[in-house]
Amino acid sequence: MSLAFKGRHFAPDIILLCMRWYCRYALSYRDLEEMMAERGLSVDHTTIYRWVQHYAPELDRRVQWCRDRNSGSWYVDET
Repeated sequence: MSLAFKGRHFAPDIILLCMRWYCRYALSYRDLEEMMAERGLSVDHTTIYRWVQHYAPELDRRVQWCRDRNSGSWYVDET
C-alpha cells in the first residue's frame, strides 16, 4: 500500500490502526490519543486528526470497489 507514508514519524501500521478505529467506531481523537498512550505511544490528537484528513479520501477511494459489489440486499431461500 503506497499511501505516501514516507517521511512520517510513526510507522504506517500505527497510522492505519488509528484511522481504522476512528472511521469504524465512534471514537474521538482524544479517545484514540488515550488508547495509544495505554500502548506506550505518545500521539497527539491533532496528529491523528491530520492523518484522517490526509489519508481518509485515498482509503475511501481504494475500498469503493468493495462497497459497489455488494448491493446491500440478499434473499434466503425457504426450504
